[in-house]
Amino acid sequence: MAVKVTSKKPLFGNNRSHALNATRKKQGVNLQVVRLEDGTRVRVSARELRTARKDEKVEEVSE
Repeated sequence: MAVKVTSKKPLFGNNRSHALNATRKKQGVNLQVVRLEDGTRVRVSARELRTARKDEKVEEVSE
């Protein structure tokens, strides 16, 4: 199991119908599993992964 590194949490809001009925919805975080240089697998957000790839600190894991 990969370790979760990021501190991001899901966003919550309402779906609104034409009749203005409100039902709760949850928008999850875009977490990706990547392998660090030392071989550790971690779950990071897509934004953090993009930044890490600029610094060439991670490689992609296909699962």
